[in-house]
Amino acid sequence: MSDAHIVGWGHTKFGRLEDKSLEDLIVEAAKEAIDHAGIQASEIDAIFLGHFNSGMVGDGFPSSLVLNLDDDLRFKPATRLENACASGSAAVYAGRNAIAAGTARTVLVIGAEKMTSKDTKGVTEALSGASYQKEESGVSFPEVFARFAQAYFQAYGDQSLVLAQIAAKNHANAMHNPLAHLQKELSVEFCNTVSDRNPMIAPPLRMSDCSLISDGAAAMVMVSDEQSTGFDNAVAFRSAVQVNDFLPMSRRDLLAFEGPAKAFHEAFKAAGVDVEDLDFAEVHDCFTIAELLVYEAMGLAPKGQGRKAIEDGIVLADGSLPVNLSGGLKAKGHPVGATGVSMHVMAARQLTNQAGEMQKQGASLGCVFNMGGSGVANYCSILEPVRSAS
Repeated sequence: MSDAHIVGWGHTKFGRLEDKSLEDLIVEAAKEAIDHAGIQASEIDAIFLGHFNSGMVGDGFPSSLVLNLDDDLRFKPATRLENACASGSAAVYAGRNAIAAGTARTVLVIGAEKMTSKDTKGVTEALSGASYQKEESGVSFPEVFARFAQAYFQAYGDQSLVLAQIAAKNHANAMHNPLAHLQKELSVEFCNTVSDRNPMIAPPLRMSDCSLISDGAAAMVMVSDEQSTGFDNAVAFRSAVQVNDFLPMSRRDLLAFEGPAKAFHEAFKAAGVDVEDLDFAEVHDCFTIAELLVYEAMGLAPKGQGRKAIEDGIVLADGSLPVNLSGGLKAKGHPVGATGVSMHVMAARQLTNQAGEMQKQGASLGCVFNMGGSGVANYCSILEPVRSAS
C-alpha cells in the first residue's frame, strides 16, 4: 500500500483580503503549490478542497473553482470536504487516503475560506452552525469555549494570566511569519487587562483570547511514496489519525478533552513516538483555553497543570517543544477551511528547513493538531522529512 508524501506547497497571506474572492484565493494557493512541486497540472489525478462556508460566501459549490487555473485540470475529479474548523485536514486526509487506496498517484489539496465578506455578527452566526443545534443553537463559539474556561477555572483556579501568556507568545511568533494576519506584538500585560482595546468577549475570554476572522488559502501537492524520489522536497506522514467525539457538549467532560487526547495518543502510538520526541507542534488555538487544554491532551503537562508548559518555557520559540511557531490561529489567522492545510504546510516548511525566521533549527519530527468544533473532529499528524531540502 502506498503512502502519501507532501512534495509542494503554497500559502496566501492571511488577513482581511478585500480585493480577493474565494476563487482568487484557491487559484493563488494552488498555483504556488503546483509550481513549488515542479509538476504540470495535467499530472494531477484528483483534487480535494477543504471549505466550511456555512453561508459566509455565496459559493456553495466551490470544488471546481480551481479548474479555472489551468485547462489541464478540466475533467479531474474534484471534491469539497467539510468538517467544521478541521475541513482543511479532512481534505488532506482524503487526498492521502486516495493515494493509499491506489485511486490516485498525484493529488492537489487546497484549504480556503473567505470570511470577511460578512461582518463579525454574520461570521459568528455562521460559525455557530458547527455546534449541536438541538441544545446549543444561539450559543456563539466564544461562549462555547468560555464554558471550557469556566469549568477549568472552577476546577483549577483562575488561569487568566496563563491565557494571556499564550496569546502573547503566539503574537510574538507571528512577528516572524510574513504570511500572518496580525504581525503585532502584544504584551502579557495588555492581553491580561480588560480595556477598550481588549474587551471581555465571553467571560473569562477577552478579545486577545480569540482567534482572528481571516481570509486565506493554503495548498499542497502530494504524491505516492514511490514517486517522491524525483522531488527536491518530500515530507512523509509518520502517522495520521482522525478521532470524532460526540457533538453535544452535554455528553462530554469539558475538562477531559477526550477527543483531542485520544487523537494524540493514537497518533503517537502509530508513529512509535512520545511527546518528548517532537521538535515542534502546530496546534489548534482557536481560543487560548484550547491551547492550554491541548498541552494536557498531548501529555506536556498533567491535568490541571497545563500552565507549566508555558511557565517552564517548554512551548516558547526557544523551548524544547515550541508550539505554534507560525503564530497559530491566534495571530496567523483562522480562515476556517484553510487552517488544517496551512498547519501541514507550515510543518512541511519546518521539516525542509524553509521556514525562514520561524525555523526551528534541526527540526526532524513535527506534530499537527487540527480540531473541528469544540473538540469534536480531531486530526493529528506526525510528519518527518524524507530527505533534506536541496
